[in-house]
Amino acid sequence: MDSVLIQQLAQFVVSGITSGSVYALIALGFCLVQNATGIVNFAQGDFVMLGGLTAVSLFQDWGLPLPFAFVLAMAFTALVGLALEGGPLRHARNREVLVLVMITVGASISLRGAGMLAWGKNVHTLPAMGGDAPFIVLSAAVLPQTLWVIGISLAVLCLLFLFYRHTLVGKAMRAVADNPYGAALVGISVRRLVALAFALAGAVGALAGVLITPLTTMSYSTGLMLGLKGFAGAILGGYGSTLGAVVGGYLLGLLESLGAGFVSSAYKDAFAFLILLGILFVRPAGLFGSERVRRL
Repeated sequence: MDSVLIQQLAQFVVSGITSGSVYALIALGFCLVQNATGIVNFAQGDFVMLGGLTAVSLFQDWGLPLPFAFVLAMAFTALVGLALEGGPLRHARNREVLVLVMITVGASISLRGAGMLAWGKNVHTLPAMGGDAPFIVLSAAVLPQTLWVIGISLAVLCLLFLFYRHTLVGKAMRAVADNPYGAALVGISVRRLVALAFALAGAVGALAGVLITPLTTMSYSTGLMLGLKGFAGAILGGYGSTLGAVVGGYLLGLLESLGAGFVSSAYKDAFAFLILLGILFVRPAGLFGSERVRRL
């Protein structure tokens, strides 16, 4: 194989894993809300935008150190997730699922409008962690920020896995996801765990935002496309499956990067949706999803 081709392939793989780390976090946010409530939270992409732009304000306008800006941005977005669940969604909890989904669509539009008012239509960015000097790994030029994105994403994904598997709260959330009525009968507070799921979804979305902003740019409308790609990753892996969300996010990032590199970067955003359509035709349940059919 030609050495130039090997170098290009390595570069595309690194880029794909980086994007996939962000998509996996966003897909996991969708999964958290889906498992707790059975609905699609279309405001998840706007949590990404809110986290990134809040970190920009805290760092540039308030002069906070970058790590503190990241943590506070995640905390703020988690509170926004709590407000979404504790406000309109909780008041409409006995309505049809479609009504609840439309509430999240309205929340997405509202957050995007608030973002435009607060930060304008300009794009914003953050300084990269570890500097801008790349180093070579297996023929690929890797920025320090890329390693931070991959490392932090993998660490958070592992921590969430351990949280779900080895803590009482995590096991209770799994019980609620499996059978909310049965969980309530044994004394589990379903309402509190649903609120926690939205808070975690907000924090995870914000983390994706603060990690990707130094590598690209962030504006009030960026979260829409990122949210759609995270949703595509969740569908690819099997909607509602935690493992599927992670695998689907990484796989989508790799396929998108390879497609953009070897076909055309002009169609980079289109690849995600072509992949989504393909998986819906071939295996609608996704790679790790259940094949159960339910009449609506």
